[in-house]
Amino acid sequence: MTVLEEFVNTFSRLPGIGRKTAQRLAYHFLQVEQSVANNFADQIHRLRASTIHCNHCGCYSESEECPFCNDPNRDRTQLCVVAWPQDAANIEASHAYRGLYHVLSGVIAPLDGVGPEDLYLDLLEERIKTENIQEVILATNLSPEGDATALYIQRLLNNYPITISRIASGLPVGSELEYADQQTLSRSLKGRILLSSRGS
Repeated sequence: MTVLEEFVNTFSRLPGIGRKTAQRLAYHFLQVEQSVANNFADQIHRLRASTIHCNHCGCYSESEECPFCNDPNRDRTQLCVVAWPQDAANIEASHAYRGLYHVLSGVIAPLDGVGPEDLYLDLLEERIKTENIQEVILATNLSPEGDATALYIQRLLNNYPITISRIASGLPVGSELEYADQQTLSRSLKGRILLSSRGS
């Protein structure tokens, strides 16, 4: 296998990039100045080297505490629970939410061997106990796995004196937050469904 073929195979495994797109990228990098290709490689290295998970919420950050957790102007009574850091970034881009986040780092998916114990649910429960959280917004994908995860969290937190809601309006069943546009996410947050209120 040639270096070109290895490049195409590697890039075609990236999300949203098929073999034809990978080939176009490969030929593009062969045609640009060497400095452009070097800069691209350097950016990938710097991204991996400088980006970590926030110690508090799990979002991506370049320091121990992310900009969301470090912002004193955010509503610290609201906690939006998402599966992945990129989901928080997409919700943030909608400008419809100004609370805090909690990243689970996955969803319950028995067929993939992922159970509740594999998610950051213990840290979520600890935050509910120690922080002034009044509402938890469940913003997992509207898929079987996302719904199962949301239902599990609802039952886990049902006895706490908090309001629990679930994003709904605007997002079709089976859709993923990563691919939703900002206006749709905004409507989903504003039209969220109340699941329980103050531990009822």
